[in-house]
Amino acid sequence: MEGYIHSLESCGTVDGPGLRFVVFLQGCPLRCKYCHNPDTWKPNVGNKMSVSDILKKYNKKSSFYKNGGITVTGGEPLMQMEFVTELFKACKNEGIHTCLDTSGVTFTPGKTEKFDLLMMYTDLVMLDIKHIDNVEHKELTGLDNGNILSFAKYLDKKNISVWIRHVVVPTITQNDKYLKQLGNFIGTLHNIKALDVLPYHVMGRSKYQEMGLTYPLEGIEPLDKEDAIKARTIILEGMREVRK
Repeated sequence: MEGYIHSLESCGTVDGPGLRFVVFLQGCPLRCKYCHNPDTWKPNVGNKMSVSDILKKYNKKSSFYKNGGITVTGGEPLMQMEFVTELFKACKNEGIHTCLDTSGVTFTPGKTEKFDLLMMYTDLVMLDIKHIDNVEHKELTGLDNGNILSFAKYLDKKNISVWIRHVVVPTITQNDKYLKQLGNFIGTLHNIKALDVLPYHVMGRSKYQEMGLTYPLEGIEPLDKEDAIKARTIILEGMREVRK
């Protein structure tokens, strides 16, 4: 089986525990206004690689990843779920730690057979929750968040370890009410191992210019790291509220 690969990174340090070999897959149904990789949106393009192709590249530097493993991200990796499943299955056969970096947007409650199979070979999910409010989520990404929140609950029931990621964007997600609501939701889950609150940045703006696209958040300044820390504190307060 082959997958459409956008790029590979051999020294990922923020893509799961330890040093990671990161596989960026092509294709994403979301159109997040703060996306810094719009070149990953289009499906069925990019370099086609097989599972064995990827593992050969990983194994050339496998000694570097003894405390890490392989992370598959995107784009949205679940758009190529069968390929990810085959890759992760091969990884587990070789004792390689597997991490899935996803929004979970393709999840459909009641149709979980393919997800059940993938989770058999998944050690960690990095779940990117874009916005807790459904209306605001659709404005931010183009789609609602129902499947994403259902996926979070599914992972909880399956007892899959999860790292939550949330990008704080001034005027959009930098909102005490929504941050508290996000914390309240996360607080109902029992499988959360980490919470990464990331400050919005504009490093992807140049790609929009290169692709002839209008940058959706023009004029919004990057978020200070201190404000991201404050946002994380509010989320944690929301988590503690429901865990009392």
